[in-house]
Amino acid sequence: MKIAIIGATGFVGSAILNELADRKHEITAIARTPKDTANATWVAADIFNVDALAELLKGHDTIINAYNPGWTNPNIYDDFLAGSKAIQEAVKKSGVKRFITIGGAGSLFVAPDLQAVDTPDFPKEIYPGANAARHYLNIIKEEKDLDWAFFSPAFEMHAGIKTGRTGNYRLGLENPVFNDEQRSILSVEDLAVVIADETENPKHHQVRFTAGY
Repeated sequence: MKIAIIGATGFVGSAILNELADRKHEITAIARTPKDTANATWVAADIFNVDALAELLKGHDTIINAYNPGWTNPNIYDDFLAGSKAIQEAVKKSGVKRFITIGGAGSLFVAPDLQAVDTPDFPKEIYPGANAARHYLNIIKEEKDLDWAFFSPAFEMHAGIKTGRTGNYRLGLENPVFNDEQRSILSVEDLAVVIADETENPKHHQVRFTAGY
C-alpha cells in the first residue's frame, strides 16, 4: 500500500512509520523538518498550506495523521485544532478517502456522560491538548465524505511504557480498555501495530476507537 504519514518525526508518528516500513509498505513521511532514512520518502510540508499538502497527498491509499504541535506548546489548543482542520481539508481536496487520525485519550468515557478530560484528577499540564483533541473529535464526527477513523490511545501510552512490541492488544470504542489491574496501558510500539493493522484491514469507519492490553 502507498501510505502518507503526517507528523512522521514525532513520538507516535515515527513508531507508526517503523511498523509500516517493516511490513514493506511504500511510505511518504511528511514533517516540518524531515529526517533522512531509507525506510520512507521524506517530504517537508507546511500543513497550513492546504492546497500544497493536498497535492502531496494525492494518489495514496491511506493517510495517517499523527500531527501534534507539542505538549509544551503554550498555544497547543489553538494550534492542534487549526492544524487538524487544515489536514482534514487537505485530505478531502486530495481525493483520498481513507483517513486515520490520532487523537487523545482524554475524550474516552469513564462513566456515562463523563469524559476523562472532565474528571477532577485529569492532569492539568496536558488538559489544553487533550481538550483540543476532544473538540476535534466532535468536528470530525460531522465528516461524511471521508472514510475516517479517530484513534484514542490508552491512558498510559508514553515513553515510560517499556513493554515494547508484543503485537497483542484489545480493541474498544468509547471506553478505555482496562487490564486486570484496572490500568489502561499500551506501548507506542503496539499503538503502531494497532494502526498498521487498521490500515491493512480496516474495521473502523467514521467512528472513534481505542486499544489497550
